[in-house]
Amino acid sequence: MSAREPVRVRGDEAAGEPPRSAPVRTARPPVRRVLVPAGLSRLCARPVRRARRTLLRHPLLRRLLLRRGLRWKISAAIAAVSALVVLALSLVVHNAARVSMINSTRDVQDERIQSALRIYETTGRLVFYARLDDPGLPPALKSYAAKGQRATYVDDDHRGAPTVWAETPAGGHHVMSLKSAFSDRYSVLVDLDQALIAGSLAVVVGGTAIGVLIGGRMSRRLRQAAVAARKVADGDTQVRVREAIGGRRVRDETDELARAVDGMADALQLRLEAERRVTADIAHELRTPVTGLVTAAELLPPGRPAELVRDRVHALRTLVEDVLEVARLDGAAEHPELQEIALGEFVRRRVPVLAPGARVLVAEDAVIQTDPRRLERVLGNLLANALRHGAPEVEVLVDGAFVRVRDHGPGFPADILREGPSRFRTGRTDRSGGGHGLGLTIAVGQTRVLGARLTFRNAATADGGGAIAQLLLPR
Repeated sequence: MSAREPVRVRGDEAAGEPPRSAPVRTARPPVRRVLVPAGLSRLCARPVRRARRTLLRHPLLRRLLLRRGLRWKISAAIAAVSALVVLALSLVVHNAARVSMINSTRDVQDERIQSALRIYETTGRLVFYARLDDPGLPPALKSYAAKGQRATYVDDDHRGAPTVWAETPAGGHHVMSLKSAFSDRYSVLVDLDQALIAGSLAVVVGGTAIGVLIGGRMSRRLRQAAVAARKVADGDTQVRVREAIGGRRVRDETDELARAVDGMADALQLRLEAERRVTADIAHELRTPVTGLVTAAELLPPGRPAELVRDRVHALRTLVEDVLEVARLDGAAEHPELQEIALGEFVRRRVPVLAPGARVLVAEDAVIQTDPRRLERVLGNLLANALRHGAPEVEVLVDGAFVRVRDHGPGFPADILREGPSRFRTGRTDRSGGGHGLGLTIAVGQTRVLGARLTFRNAATADGGGAIAQLLLPR
């Protein structure tokens, strides 16, 4: 509402009749309203728009919405909408109650001023604390009194309860007026505002709690889908995203996304299976002629050309065997034959055979359950990679179930550190030497069969540099 309530005019003059010089004492004209308060929609729209702009432009709120998870974004959205709705409703209720109370008080004041005028005209006494020609009468009422009109007026400076005035011409150019504070109903309005605030807070808190529950459920399903998708990416062909999120019970957009991811995983799995079968078939078909080449090379007469042929035939045979091994490992059909071994003693005996000149250090020995043949294959490939691409000295450290192989060369290329080993990718732009990129791929595959973990990193330059392969075996 504005600082000054409009004057409510009483009498026939408000309806458009010409003013009379003096009021008629024997009969009072009916009350007629000519001015009404401003529309409630206009009163509520501006604070709501201002609150909405404040919420959307606040930097802290924007950071929370951008950085938090889906659960908190949904909760914040529901809380913001709830706050805007209850703010609008509270303003509507407050203004409607205020207008109704003020109109009721005006009607009471108008009835009192008429009663006071009748008693004054009959007995000459002033009742209801009425006054004649009050110097504190608001100028707006004085102007209507000069026209012979009866009117009411609300003086509201928003610093407390408003004051309600009523005036009427009393004859002889006198003006009778009375005023009363809006204190009794104003306290009711204050109580109403407090109730609206409490109810609004309850609605916002309840809406936020509901948003947390709804967003938490959706966020939990999405996190479960992400975990399942990562397992599929890691090669677990038995995991399905839809089953992980319980999509058969709940049909929504998340379930549709899960079905799409599962369909993509199935298609990729079929394609990978086809590629593995082709690779295995090619390697298997090459195995027989390569064996014949090996036999024929052994029959060549001694000499340098024969040595070169035998060396290349041996490399070709090794490549074919490695490709077959990679195909078997990719098929996830390999199973370890577990035995109990002392890891430190095992490494001491195998390293001199696999890499003569490599230094072995056993900090702590441990007895583990593993497949010795596959462990030797992993260790041999790591040592071969260190000798081929690195530089002396090659070190092997055993600490419990932990094995570390380190060289002092240029280190692993960035793509291996970032993505891991890949077949037929040697990184020769960063490290000198030959090879087909299958050694580390086979080591990773055999590690997976053993249930172990193989990681790669480069040593700091201050420590001498070099590539470090770390193998952590299950006990």
